[in-house]
Amino acid sequence: MRITCPHCGERDRREFYYRGAAVDLDRPAPDAGEKAWDSFVYLHDNPAGETRDLWYHEGGCGAWLVVTRNTVTHAVLKTELASQARS
Repeated sequence: MRITCPHCGERDRREFYYRGAAVDLDRPAPDAGEKAWDSFVYLHDNPAGETRDLWYHEGGCGAWLVVTRNTVTHAVLKTELASQARS
């Protein structure tokens, strides 16, 4: 799989560290309550198809990226800086 870093261009997936679903961009407020935090930490979807994931460009510029990809075909559909991405 190849991932295009907005700073470094197209790179092999091995340069990146997978963090998980991009739901971290929508984390609850610190005082949101136990139920909101329990759902955020423990309840995750595992869809077949399009997902939005956080990846860290460990072997390159150190940027955090949101990668939209298809888990069935492994096609990377879009990459963007996490600082500019919102769900």
